[in-house]
Amino acid sequence: MKRLLLLSALILSSYSFSQTVNDVPLKDIDVEYVQIIGTGRSLSTKVNVEIDFGQETKSISFKNGTNIKDEKGRNVKFNSMMDALNFMSENGYAFQFAYTTNDEKDNAVYYILKKKGRP
Repeated sequence: MKRLLLLSALILSSYSFSQTVNDVPLKDIDVEYVQIIGTGRSLSTKVNVEIDFGQETKSISFKNGTNIKDEKGRNVKFNSMMDALNFMSENGYAFQFAYTTNDEKDNAVYYILKKKGRP
């Protein structure tokens, strides 16, 4: 009986993954607005995407950027900003507006999103 319960728990836990940003499930991020920052990758058509929801950043970090994972726990790579926007829409966020910066230090696209269902 104990083996059956253990096996059941292991199977259920394998299906409990959700989309995460830096290991925080998107559904648990309790903020009204989120910012998607997209920068181009050199020699690639893909885009580097960072999601800023006002999280605390560590002063010393061995990771480069934001770690976004899908429901299977795999790192997500976006083909374009539209791909990232669709991902966030599927996870409860609605597009509000976008802007770009284009100077020597920063060349990026910014999308501002609002959590769906909030007034």
